[in-house]
Amino acid sequence: MSIRIESKDQFVELWTNIYNTNGKPDWSHILPYYDDNIYFRDTIQEIQGMKEFKPMTERLTERSKDLKMKIVHILFEGNIIFFEWEMSLSFKRYPNSTLFGASRLTLNEDGKIIEQRDYYDLWGDIIDNIPFLADRYRKFIKKRFG
Repeated sequence: MSIRIESKDQFVELWTNIYNTNGKPDWSHILPYYDDNIYFRDTIQEIQGMKEFKPMTERLTERSKDLKMKIVHILFEGNIIFFEWEMSLSFKRYPNSTLFGASRLTLNEDGKIIEQRDYYDLWGDIIDNIPFLADRYRKFIKKRFG
């Protein structure tokens, strides 16, 4: 049996098991579903290859005190998986925050993830959970960019 992503249900089970492991993510079961030449990009980093991707997952695990993810919506069509998610996390002494985002995964011809692009507003979602900064931050963003 080859290691490949073949269905939406299989993907949801794999992905959910990364994050809902008593607060500490565990990528070990899903890493074989990534191509060795994975291209990953989010709002803070761009990574090429498993040699850089695996340590990134390990850093996320080390930094996170409590991390959980809920898949809100998912589409799986052809070789594209697109899903909307809510991730709750806390870092060291900071309050628990919920990030709202979406990810687009591209599968190669072998059914492995060759590209992952995550979209989210890291600072806005974190600052929204800090009472004395939330309103000021949103007003600033609206005034400058809205």
